[in-house]
Amino acid sequence: MHIYFSDHYTLPLPDDHRFPMTKYRMLRDYLIKNEIITQQELHESPLATEEILRLAHTEEYIQAMRTGKVDVQIIKRIGFPWSFQLYQRSCATVGGALESAKSALKHQIAGNLAGGTHHAHADRGEGYCVFNDIAVAARYLIKNNLTKKIAIIDLDVHQGNGNSSILKNDPEIFIFSMHGEKNYPFVKVPSHLDIALPSGAGDELFLKNLKIGLDEVKKFKPTFIFYQMGVDPLKEDKLGLMNLTFEGLMKRDEMVLSYAKENQIPISLALGGGYAIPIELSVEAYANTYRVAKRVFG
Repeated sequence: MHIYFSDHYTLPLPDDHRFPMTKYRMLRDYLIKNEIITQQELHESPLATEEILRLAHTEEYIQAMRTGKVDVQIIKRIGFPWSFQLYQRSCATVGGALESAKSALKHQIAGNLAGGTHHAHADRGEGYCVFNDIAVAARYLIKNNLTKKIAIIDLDVHQGNGNSSILKNDPEIFIFSMHGEKNYPFVKVPSHLDIALPSGAGDELFLKNLKIGLDEVKKFKPTFIFYQMGVDPLKEDKLGLMNLTFEGLMKRDEMVLSYAKENQIPISLALGGGYAIPIELSVEAYANTYRVAKRVFG
């Protein structure tokens, strides 16, 4: 299994910033220490080129992010102060997603220890998302005739409004988002299938609705899957408003990954959100997805 990382690109954030930037390196270390993956499976994410970014983003926005001449309101909505490191890290996130997708085509499953930046739109970012890694990678696969029909299964607690705004009219792509009804983004961009769950939803309700969503995905008959495996539905997550357990999240992963394995559909994993207190709980939940992946795919 090829797994891509970009945690060596760090951001100069103030000490009181609410985003847990350390979780990316913590996850990589956890996966190795607990022998869930091997060092040989890890690969450094390359930087996506501007040409690649233009598959999903406007030239004006890309250059603004590269040079720092980005509108102050966009930076405010992104939630990170601008720096060239932010641009580089965002390019690496996309590069990792693209390499993971190409590896999944060869080996059926691959992962990116970043990404799932589903709030980034064509001309702006928001919600800690600068460039939309899944949108770029999906368009790359279609443009280069590497696959025919792509399903995005987005189980982050926050609706993938950027995925929908960029890809909604791409006929080769089906977007399924299951998320918190009363959570960010408060103005949602409709996906092909949205299932909005009430605050406080637990394992049983979540998994029941996931089955409904997967049944609709199956009707689309995808030849490739991007899995946004955000762990912010975890009950300890400070931004999640849901009540899932580790066991519930692992059952979620097993349902998605088993569907891909049994139908021989290549699947690429994107990290998505995780903001638990303490952050070690999010790291363990992310790692559990890889535990399930190893068990399902052998």
